[in-house]
Amino acid sequence: MSTSRQDAWTQDEDLLLAEVVLRYIRDGGTQLQAFEEVGKRLSRTAAACGFRWNSIVRKQYKSGIELAKKQRKEQKNNALSLVVKNNKSIEKKDVISAVFLTAEQKEDLSFETVINYIKDLYDKASKYTCEEENTTKYAEKIKELEKKTFYLAAENEKLAKELKAVEEDYRALIEIMERARKMVVLQEEDHQQKVKFQMDKNGNLERIEK
Repeated sequence: MSTSRQDAWTQDEDLLLAEVVLRYIRDGGTQLQAFEEVGKRLSRTAAACGFRWNSIVRKQYKSGIELAKKQRKEQKNNALSLVVKNNKSIEKKDVISAVFLTAEQKEDLSFETVINYIKDLYDKASKYTCEEENTTKYAEKIKELEKKTFYLAAENEKLAKELKAVEEDYRALIEIMERARKMVVLQEEDHQQKVKFQMDKNGNLERIEK
């Protein structure tokens, strides 16, 4: 029976949830499988992970979801292309076999032709192996960049919240300063109202406080 937690989600847990779900989307898996994996790693239920993803985290990774879907489509297309290529290779092999049979029968197939054909196959195989290695390296780089993107998005969200808090504090400070200014103005007006003038014995005006 899986352990169920009721405490709040941390930023690292949200990042892990996003990373795993996007990986499953990219690799053609289901979100339920992703929720189950995250649940095991975080000691949470799959339902809790699904609720967190659909209600909070998914909204922050719309572009990441679209990218993962695009990569999944490209992987499917590459797989189909590879199947077609292999089928064509088989067909070509059958054709070559037929050529060999015909050549043997007609005795017009040279040793040099066979050597050139084998060298051509070797060159193509080497090129395909190199492309496959490059594809693996690019896939690893993409995963690293995606991981960095997740952390940058989380950092951006954190900074946005901090900026909002600073703006609220600034508005509150402005309101306090405005109230203080109004109080000073009222006090000055009240002070002016308490001042009056009277004439002294020499006929000069002098100010007296009420």
